Amino acid sequence: MPATRGTFRRAVLRGLGVVLPPLLTLVLFIWAWNLIESYVLLPVEAGIRHAVVWTIRDIQPTLPAEAVERAGTELSAGFTYNGVDYVLDPAGRRFLPQYVVEYVNGNLDRLGPYQPSPLTASAYWHRYVELRYLPRTIVVPVFLIVFLAVLYFLGRIFTHGLGRWAISTFDRFISRLPLISNVYGSVKQVTDFVFSDRQIEFNRVVAVEYPRKGMWSLGFVTGQSMLDISKAAQEPVLSVLMPTSPMPMTGFTITVRKSEAVDMNLTIDQAIQFIVSCGVVVPPNQQQNAPRLQAGATAPHGLQSQTGPAQPGSAAVDVRNASPWSANLSVTSADSSREGPSETPPQNT
Repeated sequence: MPATRGTFRRAVLRGLGVVLPPLLTLVLFIWAWNLIESYVLLPVEAGIRHAVVWTIRDIQPTLPAEAVERAGTELSAGFTYNGVDYVLDPAGRRFLPQYVVEYVNGNLDRLGPYQPSPLTASAYWHRYVELRYLPRTIVVPVFLIVFLAVLYFLGRIFTHGLGRWAISTFDRFISRLPLISNVYGSVKQVTDFVFSDRQIEFNRVVAVEYPRKGMWSLGFVTGQSMLDISKAAQEPVLSVLMPTSPMPMTGFTITVRKSEAVDMNLTIDQAIQFIVSCGVVVPPNQQQNAPRLQAGATAPHGLQSQTGPAQPGSAAVDVRNASPWSANLSVTSADSSREGPSETPPQNT
């Protein structure tokens, strides 16, 4: 039963490993689209719709003098004016053309099965424009084309000359505003790193002993650092960007001797994957098997395996099964035997 439970758990984890990457990628794109739709597309669409409605709407608050009433005793039956039939809106306050009401009522299902019917003449005109002139099948493709075109021209304009000066002036103005400057500065750093052309060009991936000897960290070579540092070190030096896990977009720069940097057989993408995963994702060409002590091999700290003869005065320990505590005890026993018998202080008789 425990074996079956462990197999089920491993299978579920493998399934999550397969499903989560594309699922999270899809969720990220959906979130980005909802953000653009809520804060860009819908306001622009609403503005265009209001402008069109204001231009073409035909609403009569009362019965015009030249209007011809329809057969009936009540005004709610509608009237004809300039060859157009008018009907009363559901609120019973204004008249609007009958063709608008018929078109909206006949095509309202295109907006979804739970869309309520308009209650006023103005609402009918907004629905009419939305269904007749601004259907989503046309609005979304046109919006994407225009949005990308605007981004392209903005990028071209604000990259050189007057545009760059305007952006710099705006950044300086925002940096002087309390509270807003902190949020704006953090967001700008992230967007500049993700979307802008990187000013830092990574030459190669190296490993350096940092922050102390015996502790290795991956870094990206960005240049040859400064001349004065090279003279002080009396050899060529390298500028190395040390990224932090699991967010490699942040980090710090160090300068190391070229002789102390180990070139890694890694691409930039493989190194970033290693850093983001906190060392879990290792490239295939860098994977290694756990080392095993072979029979007869020399054990660390002077310990010996039981396969060889034990030295006189030393404690033989099987390092294949010994724990670190037993290894420490064996070293202590061996050291004590080499020191010889301890002298016993004379006792008074």
